[in-house]
Amino acid sequence: MNLYLSILDNTKLIAGIGIAFIFVMTTLGAALVFFFRDKISKNLNRIFLGFAAGIMIAASVWSLLIPAIEGAKEQNIPGFIPAVVGFLGGGLFLLLIDFLLPHIHPMTDIKEGVKSSLKRTTMLVLAVTLHNIPEGLAVGLSFGLALKSNDPALLTAAIGLAIGIGLQNFPEGAAISLPLKNEKISNGRAFLLGTLSGVVEPIAAVIGILLATWLPAIMPWFLAFAAGAMIYVVVEELIPEAQLDSHSNVGTLSVMVGFAIMMLLDVALG
Repeated sequence: MNLYLSILDNTKLIAGIGIAFIFVMTTLGAALVFFFRDKISKNLNRIFLGFAAGIMIAASVWSLLIPAIEGAKEQNIPGFIPAVVGFLGGGLFLLLIDFLLPHIHPMTDIKEGVKSSLKRTTMLVLAVTLHNIPEGLAVGLSFGLALKSNDPALLTAAIGLAIGIGLQNFPEGAAISLPLKNEKISNGRAFLLGTLSGVVEPIAAVIGILLATWLPAIMPWFLAFAAGAMIYVVVEELIPEAQLDSHSNVGTLSVMVGFAIMMLLDVALG
């Protein structure tokens, strides 16, 4: 019994560290604003966005969809049902939020969402904050499963996902703070706004943990939901911006590198 409690406490500690890690990496990425005098180059931005896209695609498959299918089978449910329904539901949810939330993507001047009098800088931050929600939710769900089952294999898989999401949060933090610098605001404020864009991730992660521990029966649906939301972000925003203005070999290769790294983490740790 004491050994069980010790393992459970360690799992809670590791989950806390993992959730903190994804936020800290966003903060470190946002801090790059202090080291760039001029605006970020198009190629560097393509590398950042492409890398993040590759990480999210691989995480959606290995860390979310495959566990969703396996979890459904354990409940004697055909694996494809929650995988397909949850996946499409996640995409439709992000589509609805994208339609309602006023925002501007960093590499464009097109305002999206409902009409609003919000400042341009606020809408730039909201654009990034929007797609940080499914990332935090995915990490929280993974750690929540590990806490619920106390399975070392699930814990290592959750750690791998947190590392992967954290790695892609570094360029994401830079991808928001550096464009904000071009809006003629101070480095300090650009850093603060870039950091704040990542605050939603630990909040979503805590929600994910609560869902996993309180509602384990519907976990396959939530895992697939998070996957669909992440893929929506990749296809709707990251890849188009990584290829902005022209077909970019740099952006394409960055997607592949990000995918390979996340796949390695999932397979090696999961």
